[in-house]
Amino acid sequence: MLPPPGPGCIVIGSHLHGPAEKNKVSPFLVSTGVVALAEIGDKTQLLSLVLAARFKKPVPIILGIFVATLVNHGFAGAVGEWLSTAVSPAIMKWAVVASFIGMAIWILVPDKLDDEEANARRKFGVFVSTVITFFIAEMGDKTQIATVMLAARYQDFFGVVAGTTLGMMLANVPAVLVGHKFAGRLPTRAVHAVAAVIFLVLGVITLMQ
Repeated sequence: MLPPPGPGCIVIGSHLHGPAEKNKVSPFLVSTGVVALAEIGDKTQLLSLVLAARFKKPVPIILGIFVATLVNHGFAGAVGEWLSTAVSPAIMKWAVVASFIGMAIWILVPDKLDDEEANARRKFGVFVSTVITFFIAEMGDKTQIATVMLAARYQDFFGVVAGTTLGMMLANVPAVLVGHKFAGRLPTRAVHAVAAVIFLVLGVITLMQ
């Protein structure tokens, strides 16, 4: 007869989970949701439309976006976790609150794609061109900054990076596949307003904790 599970054990097929297992759900879901909403109408989504129209090869473009996002957000998540340990908890709390509120305001500003960012490097092939162009466009973008903030807030590198990467793919894969047909029909302002409210709520929650 097996001994009863201890207080920190995870039992397969039951509802008993350790504390770490419970905490992983929220960062992943929050990261997925806010980044997917923030990416609607963002310059990197516009870049996805440009790449799809230029190359007309969705599979290598989607793979390139995935690799570029994973590397970029992996770096951003590492920076966020480092900040959470390098800065005192009190300062970090106010920095995260200010960042969430700032993001709520920033996301309401319409985005545009520069000609240099849209100029994909054809000589490297579709996949490599997508990786390079998308990675550069994502540097300093809303979703990269959001990844830094979320990683600092939750201190869950894998949960946050997995969530933000999934959020990016949820927004960009449809743009690559059928985005040219629906780009003008998306209620971008309404979506960004919802994302702004979510960032504002995250800031308030962080402040109250």
